[in-house]
Amino acid sequence: MAHIGWPGSSSPPPRCRVIFPLLLHRPALRYIAAMPAIQITRSIAIDSDEISETFVRSTGAGGQHVNTTDSAVQLRFDVANSPSLPEAVKHRLAAIAGRRMTAEGVLILRSEGSRSQLMNRQEVTARLVDLIRQATIVPKNRKATKPTKASKTRRMDGKAKRGAVKSLRRKPVD
Repeated sequence: MAHIGWPGSSSPPPRCRVIFPLLLHRPALRYIAAMPAIQITRSIAIDSDEISETFVRSTGAGGQHVNTTDSAVQLRFDVANSPSLPEAVKHRLAAIAGRRMTAEGVLILRSEGSRSQLMNRQEVTARLVDLIRQATIVPKNRKATKPTKASKTRRMDGKAKRGAVKSLRRKPVD
């Protein structure tokens, strides 16, 4: 697609893409900055196209301006079909997410703590990153061990001493 120049240039600015071809006559609306990939770990990054955000009205008590702004953010991330996550991370993420994960494998997070839509977007994105980071941690397998002979002896000595103390508290037998 040939770009009709950005003001003062013949090509779009870096990391931008055409959003609506019908708006090409309006330079301010011609391009939108592409969100960069969200870096989770050194080896895992999620493309911003895999995340969809919808904006809804917040719940709770009202006041002026409450029914006019959509400041709550609902983030949807399709874990099951994400090419960015390894299978093991997907399984652990499903276990960690619990009921926030739908049967189709879509993770739904909601944030409405702030009156600002931008702050709610940042909070819900940070929660998504934290969840995925938790899922990247491989749990250690527990090695079954036996107590040492010395620890068994210490335990039995302690029990005998405690039993002796308790037996001295009894009433004498006549």
